[in-house]
Amino acid sequence: MPRTSGASSKKELSPQQRDGLLSSLEARFKKNMNRHAGLDWAKVQAKLAANAEKTWSINEMERTGGEPDVVSYDKKTGEYVFYDCSPESPDGRRNVCYDGKAQDERERKGVHPAGNVIDMAASMGIEVLTEEQYRELQKTGEFDTKTQSWVKTPSDIRELGGAIFCDRRYNTVFVYHNSAPSFYSSRGFRGSLRV
Repeated sequence: MPRTSGASSKKELSPQQRDGLLSSLEARFKKNMNRHAGLDWAKVQAKLAANAEKTWSINEMERTGGEPDVVSYDKKTGEYVFYDCSPESPDGRRNVCYDGKAQDERERKGVHPAGNVIDMAASMGIEVLTEEQYRELQKTGEFDTKTQSWVKTPSDIRELGGAIFCDRRYNTVFVYHNSAPSFYSSRGFRGSLRV
């Protein structure tokens, strides 16, 4: 049975929650035009209004400290791409192992992480950023200068017991490795969502 982050199973926001979220997203969108030059908020808002479940997922990103924002528009699919754009790794998603197998390994030893990246992202309806996406995000600002974020780990690394994470230090993006069961108060994960 998949683990969850404790989020509600109802994937729809109340009108007040939706309005509050849209207000926050609009303010962030207008404040950070460098992330999405040439895009129009009204069109983004219309897409969100047409998809209650994805709006719920965006709210989960917001609720857990991700500060989601539009980072691109995919002309082929007609989708806006949101990433977590919080300055540091989202604080509501830290102290997590990489996946359920890693979490089980820790819990068998009597150590209880706050969850795991893969199951938490799935319960939120988002995808974990890849290393490439993480590097793209870093071109729009400076992120994780004090924290770290797990990124999607290639299966050959995971099969050997490892997982990878990234951060930004010395004006450079670094990629590191750790055992997948590891978890730290300064390491969370960033996600993406297409709407």
